[in-house]
Amino acid sequence: MTDILSFEAIQLGAAIALKEDAIQRAGELLVKAGCVIPEYIDSMLEREESMSTYIGNGVAIPHGEFKNLGLVNRTGISVLQVPEGIEWEDGERAYLVVGIAAVGDDHLQVLENLAMAIEDPETADFLAQTEDPQVILEKLNLSISGD
Repeated sequence: MTDILSFEAIQLGAAIALKEDAIQRAGELLVKAGCVIPEYIDSMLEREESMSTYIGNGVAIPHGEFKNLGLVNRTGISVLQVPEGIEWEDGERAYLVVGIAAVGDDHLQVLENLAMAIEDPETADFLAQTEDPQVILEKLNLSISGD
């Protein structure tokens, strides 16, 4: 079993104004954690151009396109917390940007876990404001079967 989130893939208190910069940073955290190679970030940006990854409750989940799964080393997520929020789409603001990289069908388990963790607006708000990365780790981490 492998955890999908590590301390090195969490950045709290970021001051980022543009969603493209937030996606870039979330991707860089995935690279730093060894989940993806740097080219995956371009895939994340490309994906956002074709369809918004904003899912509600102040959360966006940028991820690469299916055709670029070869750029993923292992399943993992990154968490970028932006307490002031970033305009994402149609006036919606994202306060948590959760980058996703998944091998095979792992994305289904990752998305299910994220949905359960952030479906409650109070929990999403709490995660968007916490100053303790351990809280993020405990709420959003998930162990998956390794390859």
